Amino acid sequence: MRLIDFFGAALVTVVFSGTFAVAAEPAFDCAKAESSAEKLICSHDELAELDQKLASVYEQAVDAVETYANKSDALSELRAFQRGWVKGRDECWKADDELACIRAEYEYRIAEITARYSLIKGQAPVFYTCNDNPADEIVATFYPTTPPSARLERGDTTEIAVEGPTGSGARYLGSFGIVFWIKGNDAMVEWPQGTSFDCKVRS
Repeated sequence: MRLIDFFGAALVTVVFSGTFAVAAEPAFDCAKAESSAEKLICSHDELAELDQKLASVYEQAVDAVETYANKSDALSELRAFQRGWVKGRDECWKADDELACIRAEYEYRIAEITARYSLIKGQAPVFYTCNDNPADEIVATFYPTTPPSARLERGDTTEIAVEGPTGSGARYLGSFGIVFWIKGNDAMVEWPQGTSFDCKVRS
């Protein structure tokens, strides 16, 4: 076989087998990247894909908010939290492993938005009686996100927690120091303002 025939055949094989690698791009314009985090995302396919996924989930959340009675306030809140999250992500340059920090920030935010706006079907709600008082209850709805997340309703308050590392059970962490640590049918809870109590699945 002549050399030109070999390379011609090889080129045809590559073109028709679709093996040309295309670098992933984030949802933002890399030409305008300023922070260390943005520049790293633009140079790393996995982070770029996570940015695209977050952008998609965020748009789904915006669509969900459009159905709310108080959609204007809810949309303002969603945008404000997203701006705050971006600032937090950009602080990853301070971490020992910036890439791992950014990845974790994206995974947490995607799971958090998904659970907060119920963008996928959650499991059946689990009712926890706390402080040995049936009137003091937490309703937990768990979502199969990556990592897993939970929507926690206590009285008129709804909080979102995302599973973090632990030696035993399942330990969910939320904003303002919320901890929801499950071991079997029991849960150890830390709510904002330093409130701690024990809960058990309602029989």
